Amino acid sequence: MITAFIGIGIALSVVAFGIDTYLVITQSVATAENPVILIIQYSLMYLVSVLLFVILTSLLISSYYSIDGKTFKTSFGIIKSRYDIKKIESVVLDRETKKLSVHFDENTFIVVVVKEEWYEEFISELLKANDKIEYTIKSKENTPDDKKGV
Repeated sequence: MITAFIGIGIALSVVAFGIDTYLVITQSVATAENPVILIIQYSLMYLVSVLLFVILTSLLISSYYSIDGKTFKTSFGIIKSRYDIKKIESVVLDRETKKLSVHFDENTFIVVVVKEEWYEEFISELLKANDKIEYTIKSKENTPDDKKGV
């Protein structure tokens, strides 16, 4: 689903670039009343379409999580982060929302969204790197405040 939205965004950025090029070719800067404003407008239109294309393409190509023994790396396009595995306190798998939360000792956490088939491999790699990580599965059956009779 997200891949489809990214694909639509890439297509729109290519169309915007084409429209910008068409406007540059058909409208003459020399005959404009204020050529400076027209040049700024064209420059901004190109900048936005190229920037959108680069960001969305990087999201499509370079989004991953990796564990190399001492660090846990995340990459979401051009946004890259690195976490020390020793600082991970717990991992919580929420079966209802299908999300995996990694909690750190600084009272912070990140949500890792991967395919459900990859959960076990991902968690086992984290536990191999740091066996002190607490692993919890949260599901509707083990939620203490579930009111079955009401």
